[in-house]
This record gives sequence, C-alpha cells and structure tokens, in this order.
Amino acid sequence: MAEKKSPVISFKDFSFQYRAQKKPTLTGINLDIYPGEKVLIAGPSGSGKSTLAGCINGLNPFSNPGECKGTLTVDGVDAPHSSIFELSAHVGTVLQDPDGQFIGLTVGEDIAFALENSCTPQDEMHAITRHAAELVGIEKHLDYAPHELSGGQKQRVSLAGVMVDQVKILLFDEPLANLDPAAGKQAIELIDEIQKKTDTTVLIIEHRLEDVLWRNVDRIILVNEGTILADMTPDELLSTSLLADNGIREPLYVTAMRYAGIDITKEKRPAHVDSVVLNEGDRKRLQEWFEAQPFKEEAGEREKLLEVKNLSFGYTKEHVSLSIDKGEMVSIVGRNGAGKSTFSKLVCGFEDPDSGEILFHGKDLLKENIRHRAKYIGYVMQNPNQMISKTMIYEEVALSLQKAGMPEEKVRQKVEDTLKICGLYPFRNWPVSALSFGQKKRVTIASVLVQDPELIILDEPTAGQDFKHYTEIMEFLRKLNERGVTVVMITHDMHLMLEYTPRALVFSDGQLIADRRASEVLCDPELIERAALKETSLFTLANHCAITPPEAFVERFIGEDREVRSHGC
Repeated sequence: MAEKKSPVISFKDFSFQYRAQKKPTLTGINLDIYPGEKVLIAGPSGSGKSTLAGCINGLNPFSNPGECKGTLTVDGVDAPHSSIFELSAHVGTVLQDPDGQFIGLTVGEDIAFALENSCTPQDEMHAITRHAAELVGIEKHLDYAPHELSGGQKQRVSLAGVMVDQVKILLFDEPLANLDPAAGKQAIELIDEIQKKTDTTVLIIEHRLEDVLWRNVDRIILVNEGTILADMTPDELLSTSLLADNGIREPLYVTAMRYAGIDITKEKRPAHVDSVVLNEGDRKRLQEWFEAQPFKEEAGEREKLLEVKNLSFGYTKEHVSLSIDKGEMVSIVGRNGAGKSTFSKLVCGFEDPDSGEILFHGKDLLKENIRHRAKYIGYVMQNPNQMISKTMIYEEVALSLQKAGMPEEKVRQKVEDTLKICGLYPFRNWPVSALSFGQKKRVTIASVLVQDPELIILDEPTAGQDFKHYTEIMEFLRKLNERGVTVVMITHDMHLMLEYTPRALVFSDGQLIADRRASEVLCDPELIERAALKETSLFTLANHCAITPPEAFVERFIGEDREVRSHGC
C-alpha cells in the first residue's frame, strides 16, 4: 500500500438525508481512504452502503435529491457542491447491472462514449479505447453488440468505459450479483489486476464477503443503520462476531472452525482459506467435530413428478433426460449460457423442444398450453422487472387470482397470507417502484405462490440479496418444500446449492453433464472447471486438515449450520 499521503476520499462528520425520507440515511460518517487502497464496504441491505457510494460518485445529492451535512472531499473536490459530471472525471462507477450502463451499439462505441463527449480527436480516441479494452481483456470483442456478450464480458466493457477517463477512484457496486461463480472469481482477479496496473483506489460494495476476499483487500468498512461499525483489516474483522451480528455471512471455512470450537484470532490469518494458520490442536478439533456426527443418506423412494426424456433444443441438439421427484429441492447449475434457463422455459411452455417428451405426473405436458401449465408449475424469472405489470404490490400479487374469477374477499385473504409468508405484508399498500431489487424479487415469488403450484422453478432466487434476506427467502422456500411443493432453483450461488438442495443438476453447452449430490459436485475439481463453478472453501479446509472424504465434511457442516440457523441463532 502507498505510504500515508493525504486521503483521496475524506468524510468528516458527514450525514445525508434523502428528500423523501423522515430521517438521515447516513449519520456521523468519519472515514479516510488513501490513494491506492482497496477497500470493501459491506453491510446488509438498507444499511446505507449504497448511499455512501452514491455520495462519493455524486448520485447523491445530484440525481437523488437530499441534504448533506459535514464535509466530503473526493480527490480534492468538494463533492456535495460539485456535479455528477465533475465527479465522473475522478470516480468511475461500475454498476451491479451492466445492462443499465450500455449506451453504444457496439462494445467499441460504448467504451469510447466518454471520449466522444469530451470531443477527443478520432485517432487518439481509438488508441485510448483499445488500451482500455486491453486492460480488461475485451479487445477481441470491440465490434460485438452488447447483447452478444456474457454477463462477465458486459462487466468488463462497463469497466473499460470508466477506465478511459483515467479516473483515480474505481467504485464497484455489487460486481458479483449477476455473474456465474467462475466469472465472479475472474471479476475479483480482474479488479485486482487493474488496480496493480493503474494504482487506482478501489472501493467494492458487496455482501458476498468470501468471494471478494479471493484477493487481498486492505480494509473492510462495515456499515449498518447509516453508521460505520467497523473499519478493520479482514483478519481483524473475521476474528470478531461483528459480521454475523450484522447479518453478513462470514466465509464458510471460518464458520466451520467456529463450530469445531477453534478460537478465531487475527494471528491465525483467517482472511484466506489457503493461508489460515491451524496448529495441531485446531486440526484435531476439526477432525473430532467431523467424526462426532455420522453422515446420513437420504432414504426412501419418492413418486416421480417431472420426467424429461431425450429432450433436444436449440443449437446443441444434445438429448437431455432427467427426472425430479415430488417433494424434492434441486439446483440447476452451470455457466451463463449453459442451457439452464432454456431448460426451464421448455418445462413451462415458453419455448418448444425440437424433440423429446416432458411428463408431469406421467401426463404429456407438451400437449398443454402455457396457461394450463401455469396452474401447477410456477416460474419466477431472475429479473423481477420483467415479471411485474402492476403499479401496486397488492394488485400485482392478486392479478392471477382476479383473472381466474376468484371472489374478491377470498383473493384478499389469499394475497395477504402469501404476502405474510414472503415478508411483504407491511408493504402491501406500497407501489412496486418504492421497493429494492431484492424486495421486488419477493413480490414476483408471491405472485407465483398465490396460485398454489405443485412445482416452482426459480431463476436465481437470491440474486442481489444480503444474507438475512437470502436466509429468509431460502428458509421460506424450504418451508414451502416441507409443505409438499417441489422446488427447482437455477443458481450461481454455490452456498445456496450446498445448503438447501441435496441434489444438483449440472449443465454445460446444452447438455446435462452431472446429476449428483451437491456436496460431491463442489468437491470435484474437474467438474468445477468444466461447468464454471467454484469449489467450496470447506473442501479446501478439509484437504488442508487431511479430512476424508471431503464431501462428507461438507455434509457435516451443512447439517450443523442448518441446525444452528433453524434455532434462530
């Protein structure tokens, strides 16, 4: 890290209150960030971390009106009295959803947009654009249209687009939210590389702490309820209980060490699973904890609910066959573009297969139209904005029941019960536009659940959720599952797959390449590589301590974690 010069970002007794809110979202912020530092800003949803970022890049108060008190200096500029335009020359922001950041018709145009705005001469513009594209490894895609790119590539383009300004500060707002595990890992490596090449100051806002810590960060700033609760090195913070106390998930291997009764201190260097220091006693504790509970196989035959036979679709012409039993909870995983969403669209009837059969309770589904299938198969899309058609939350959830002609009194009862299950009852009279991305997600789940489907397919159910809401949604899906609803989830979240779905279906290039226990999938390096997944740090920890088989260690952890969490710990 650079020697302590004067800070590049400095908050002094700073507070910010949105015009529409009754009380400040941020209060008493005192924070200095120095040139060349890499800082992770973590906090649960609604903690104020995005508001903090919005003050640094000028969105607050210039786009979102509100009142600032105290002082905030960003790269020598008095931020609250500046403008978005002026601050954009100092701070480059890469948004959570790269689609919202595209302006050009091609990648090259998009990267060059800021240069065109400042009337840079043509040949100079080409050179700068090319250099920025090379920095982020997207130079071979300059002529591509944005829609031809994967999520990870889009993110590289938006990063290149802010790099052309040669900004001093790079701000990443939840950079991992829409990426598959391997692309997420690459994104963190890319951010690290860019920082080393350019010596920019990097701020990352993200609640997926373990994924960000794949590369070193200098400090973690923990924010909750609009104030800074901690400003520590990762090793210091992980040796406290502050993360768990504030609804942020600590790395899984750290939790496993705690369960085994190991005292976590900063001397043990807990920030990385590869370098964590375990003495003989610690290893023994882990081994004993592992052996204390035998591994149980799931027992019993179930009735087949969904059967897919020799299904072929799209350009790959692979034949997919699989079956899902009544009452199961299953994950579908694989890189972006592997065929996961296409498969679910075929089941729901949004697309037709080229050949093959889809049976539901043994009946041929292909003979039934979308509306008919929707009565027993619910589908929740990844992006809630594509599913919502009404202005008010209550109206949105009631829509399908009203269309089916259910009496209003019964509709009200059913909608209110469903909103309670989804944790949305307090907002029943709110407009959808007032909700966060995660809350909108729950509205879409509610509008599907209200129809009592037998099978529910969810595309990325927890994208953009902090740990508390993630747990609420997942526990809620698990309760639904216990009530007999079969749940299939398409997910990039390896924790989710491990913890909640005993079985995983792995897709790659339109074919099913594995159908195994989730714990086995994440302990198989070859499969992980092939499907763009990411091995679990529990596997690394088990190997570190010579505990075999590692997948049984992973199962042991899941059992304990579920027990602890279901007791509302």
